[in-house]
Amino acid sequence: MAGKPIIAITMGDPASIGPEIAVKALLERKIHEICKPFLTGDASVFEDIIERLELEAKVNVIDKVTDAKFEWGTIDVFDLKNVDIGKLVLGEISAMCGEASFQAIKKVIELALAKEVNATVTGPINKKAINEAGHHFAGHTEIYAHFTGTKKYAMLLVEDKMKVIHVSTHVSLRQACDLVKKERIIEVTQLLYNGMISLGEKNLKIGIAGLNPHAGDSGLFGTEDEMEILPAVEEARKLGYDVEGPVPPDTLFAKAATGAYGGVVAMYHDQGHTPFKLAGFKWNAEKKQMDSVKGVNITMGLPIIRTSVDHGTAFEIAGKGIASADAMILAIESAVQLSKNKK
Repeated sequence: MAGKPIIAITMGDPASIGPEIAVKALLERKIHEICKPFLTGDASVFEDIIERLELEAKVNVIDKVTDAKFEWGTIDVFDLKNVDIGKLVLGEISAMCGEASFQAIKKVIELALAKEVNATVTGPINKKAINEAGHHFAGHTEIYAHFTGTKKYAMLLVEDKMKVIHVSTHVSLRQACDLVKKERIIEVTQLLYNGMISLGEKNLKIGIAGLNPHAGDSGLFGTEDEMEILPAVEEARKLGYDVEGPVPPDTLFAKAATGAYGGVVAMYHDQGHTPFKLAGFKWNAEKKQMDSVKGVNITMGLPIIRTSVDHGTAFEIAGKGIASADAMILAIESAVQLSKNKK
């Protein structure tokens, strides 16, 4: 696979904006200048969205990577034939769409493990649809971990100056508090550092968030900060990492947004996602839609590369032609960057 990296991109849920943003991204000339991209899913779904939105593109159906043309204006599609296009209803959750999106993910993982592609990029899926299809996973991260046999992994979000990794993600808030443990914090700090290096980040200072208000305020508002997070920070320093913490989250993310840290460790899903999306998502109040949706989700710790858009399926605007491909473009660019630095 000499030269430009080969990138396998999933369609996401076929009833979502996933197919639209995937096609739009591949119609950007700059994407073809940096990689050899192809889509994985159902050719009929991509043909439908191209016709519906009157896009200047044609589909090249393939059943092996070597048949891809990798030409601008031609959308190479690894066709898995899981969607009955006559039954597809845009914006609707269904087991058919859950199965199709799941099989697309499984296929790109197989291709990456077989070293037929350099990296994988995923479109948005609906967790309910996946589960209705009989695949009981909390999300992409858990699917990738399962099929690659990965035990130590974490979600890393990237947008401009913000790089945020999570101690826990898709669990209840009550369970998330219980998962704040010294060993796990050290583990994700190491994964964050590796990600920063792979992405070419020069500022390697890491900020580690507190869990409780005011980072516990010396035990007044909880003990996790003193009993688990502080010992993890001290151990990370002994291991040679430039870390600061626990820092109250309301201070940490304000500093991170200005580049004070190369990356930060969040203790749970919404603690990291909320400030991250505030930085990357631009809502147009007048139009009542997003003008831009930026942010990349990278699964760290895997033996293969996986990046993703960090937004949902947006069923309410599926097929309307107004979905922003910004995050998909950034996800592909990040996959290319990571593939260059993969050892």
